Amino acid sequence: MSTVEVERLLEGIRAGHRAQVSRAITLVESTAPRHRAAARELLTRLVEDAAGRAPAVRVGISGVPGVGKSTFIEALGGRLTAAGHRVGVLAVDPSSVRTGGSVLGDKTRMAQLSVDPNAFIRPSPSAGTLGGVARATTQAMAVLEAAGYDVVLVETVGVGQSEITVAGMVDTFLFLTLARTGDQLQGIKKGILEIADVIAVNKADGDREREARGAARELAGALRLVRGHDEWAPPVVTCSGLTGDRVEEVWDQVLRHRDDLGADGLTRKRAEQQLEFTWALVRDELDQRLRSSPGVRSVRDDVRDAVLGGALTAPLAADRILAAYDADGRGA
Repeated sequence: MSTVEVERLLEGIRAGHRAQVSRAITLVESTAPRHRAAARELLTRLVEDAAGRAPAVRVGISGVPGVGKSTFIEALGGRLTAAGHRVGVLAVDPSSVRTGGSVLGDKTRMAQLSVDPNAFIRPSPSAGTLGGVARATTQAMAVLEAAGYDVVLVETVGVGQSEITVAGMVDTFLFLTLARTGDQLQGIKKGILEIADVIAVNKADGDREREARGAARELAGALRLVRGHDEWAPPVVTCSGLTGDRVEEVWDQVLRHRDDLGADGLTRKRAEQQLEFTWALVRDELDQRLRSSPGVRSVRDDVRDAVLGGALTAPLAADRILAAYDADGRGA
């Protein structure tokens, strides 16, 4: 992509043209070497544009499958756009971690939000690694913010390491849970309660409302065991994405957490995230170089057979792979 094409893309992003925003996200998410230089130029210009602009509200939203994340996001997103916000939704799909692609069913589950002119829904593929999650999602956020989206919601599917990664790139991490699912204990085991800034028990409607309130009390008690007294105390609230009840209260708690951070705290948090993002990019690049190394390819099958046959231990196999990679560097 030429400099002229990058400039044309920038103009489209600044004007908020959806087709250009989509094309830009595709570019910055690409792992193709021919796209890297253009993506770097584009992102550098976007960072320059961001100087002096009020930072968008970045919120990570997680929860086990079936908790109703898409329904909740549609309810929240609709309220935000009605209030004058422009909302971008990035969905980190679990299939992208396994295959490098991304399959997004959320547009079909967010029927109203997907056609809202003030909303933009997009899968955020990981390129097959957790470092890819950080790279793809962080850079997609930069594009959305440059296009004027002042709220960016990052949806993760499931509870695992990708959630920890996403928590490290947003301002506020919202954990959705359900009553009677064991999420309270699962959250503690997975460390989710240690990174959550706001917790909401979803599907608190009809006959389930009383159970949801009980689950909220249990979670509030669990939080006292894992959080220090001098830290932000994550509020535990109930809501229903289906009916929209108390969804505004959840958003109020997100804003309260942002106020607690303050301008200096938010600046410091984002600077620390950029440093961690730097190392995520380094790890991702090293992983890609290792996979494409001629030396590694030449020993891969032999090492695989030796490990599976019991002739080679994992530490020795790792040493052999790294020695083959180092030999590439010495040969160059």
